[in-house]
Amino acid sequence: MTPTVIWHDLECGAYSEDLTLWRRLAAECGGPVLDVGAGTGRVALQLARDGWAVVALDHDIELLNALACRAQGLKVQTVCADAREFELGRAFALCVVPMQTIQLLGGSEARMRLLRCVRRHLSDGGVLAIAVAPELELYETDAEVLQVLPDMTEVDGVLYSSQPVAIRGRQESYALVRRRERVDAHGRRRIAENVVRLDRLAPEELEREGAGAGFVPSGREEVAETAEYAGSVVVMLSG
Repeated sequence: MTPTVIWHDLECGAYSEDLTLWRRLAAECGGPVLDVGAGTGRVALQLARDGWAVVALDHDIELLNALACRAQGLKVQTVCADAREFELGRAFALCVVPMQTIQLLGGSEARMRLLRCVRRHLSDGGVLAIAVAPELELYETDAEVLQVLPDMTEVDGVLYSSQPVAIRGRQESYALVRRRERVDAHGRRRIAENVVRLDRLAPEELEREGAGAGFVPSGREEVAETAEYAGSVVVMLSG
């Protein structure tokens, strides 16, 4: 595995709180399913194991290569493309955008491009379901935060550790800060800061943008927070 895959799996791969919702939506809507921001397949592989044909779309080819290796024997197609601009030449009954992927795009204009693109790929009556984190509690690194155990894994004799240390707020975005550490078999240590920026986005704002792209708001579902992950609201938009 490449470092990109290892860090992605470590920081995102264990999350499962939302899987029940995606599986239920697939059962209600049918397939095929488009998974936008699929990463290494956390959602796509689960839906494929349930028997659905899934197209897993992501901009990172390393993550998709790992997904493809894990999907052997399953009905999963990987597509490396920008979520704001893709053309697949087919229609989907359900499109899922899990784990705040929509908030990584960099503002309303970028979100509208994704929404219009998905709308072109959605069958009549199809559903687009998007997870957003409307509000995040802000904090800076302190003794209390550092008492939280980091996520850790060992791959080929190298110990990887990732620990959230801050959530900083700006007017239009959040900055999620992690402390990443690698220790090799000789005890050599590398420490780096990783920052992920999320747009501030309320469900009602996303529903307004969806309406502007030709969708009809069709409900919301809440995904509870866990000790390791923030909760989210999944906004449903019908085509």
